[in-house]
Amino acid sequence: MGTTLSCCVSPNASPKLGRGTGPAEPRYEPESYEAVAGDAVAVAPLPAAVEPVELDLGAGEGHHLQHISDREMPEDLALESNPSDHPRASTIFLSKSQTDVREKRKSNHLNHVSPGQLTKKYSSCSTIFLDDSTVSQPNLRTTVKCVTLAIYYHIKNRDANRSLDIFDERSHPLTREKVPEEYFKHDPEHKFIYRFVRTLFSAAQLTAECAIVTLVYLERLLTYAEIDICPTNWKRIVLGAILLASKVWDDQAVWNVDYCQILKDITVEDMNEMERHFLELLQFNINVPASVYAKYYFDLRSLADDNNVNFLYSPLSKERAQNLEAISRLCEDKYKDLCRAAIRRSFSADHFTGIRRSNAILS
Repeated sequence: MGTTLSCCVSPNASPKLGRGTGPAEPRYEPESYEAVAGDAVAVAPLPAAVEPVELDLGAGEGHHLQHISDREMPEDLALESNPSDHPRASTIFLSKSQTDVREKRKSNHLNHVSPGQLTKKYSSCSTIFLDDSTVSQPNLRTTVKCVTLAIYYHIKNRDANRSLDIFDERSHPLTREKVPEEYFKHDPEHKFIYRFVRTLFSAAQLTAECAIVTLVYLERLLTYAEIDICPTNWKRIVLGAILLASKVWDDQAVWNVDYCQILKDITVEDMNEMERHFLELLQFNINVPASVYAKYYFDLRSLADDNNVNFLYSPLSKERAQNLEAISRLCEDKYKDLCRAAIRRSFSADHFTGIRRSNAILS
């Protein structure tokens, strides 16, 4: 991924997108620069100027890569407190969003604001409502909206403005048009983050699962590299996380050259360099356990409930109930088979140990 000899520098498109046939891919238009810069009232001012840091990875003759088993468990990080590695650690985006949620609830209570018309449907004795999103097959539109909301809270409630030069949009712009300096002084609104990510997912035909893995990689980068996501670097950090997640998750990944067809002014060399730095900052730890994935999925659902992001609910039909029952029965049978196999292995091991002990006593 991202090397000179990889498929990323091929002049042709990846088989997934099939560039050259069919309608042209949607192009990301940098119209949000003027919109954000002109709306100074709706956003909070940047606490301090971001000081980009030159990134020099791999320099020096003594540089060497650790073994993969060492890289997956960094010694200088507390694994128990890293949400992207440990299933019991709380996700960063959910904790950052709680401040705004509490303030909003407090304000509504003090001002006696009515919650308004309830848009969420609740089950009753006669009707059961289910949405079309599950942990194995999330709804794409709602998942992307929740992931971008998590990124929005990361930017809004960041601790500082630590950054790296490779992700700084002022040093590595995504467009040839001159970006107003006012743009980097204000936090982007959620709708602009959503538009940027939705364009990439739509053009690259990415899945909802890829969006969740993107958020895992983003929080892992912020933790490992000890940086913050802010107005000057959020686009390149999100782009790098999407690029890596699509290659790890999808069987037929999108090539770097395809992203250059979506973001017309970025070069393949820039994409390759950013991907290489992203991987090195992650210490090549791209593993996402199922327990961590499930935790992020359910925390995103909690974020949706706190911010009135509604899932598409529909009454449970007879056919869907039968399908759910069949799937549940199949999973239950598989679980029983696994338990029986585990018991047989345990019995065989105990029996073999007993025979060895008996032979040792007799001898």
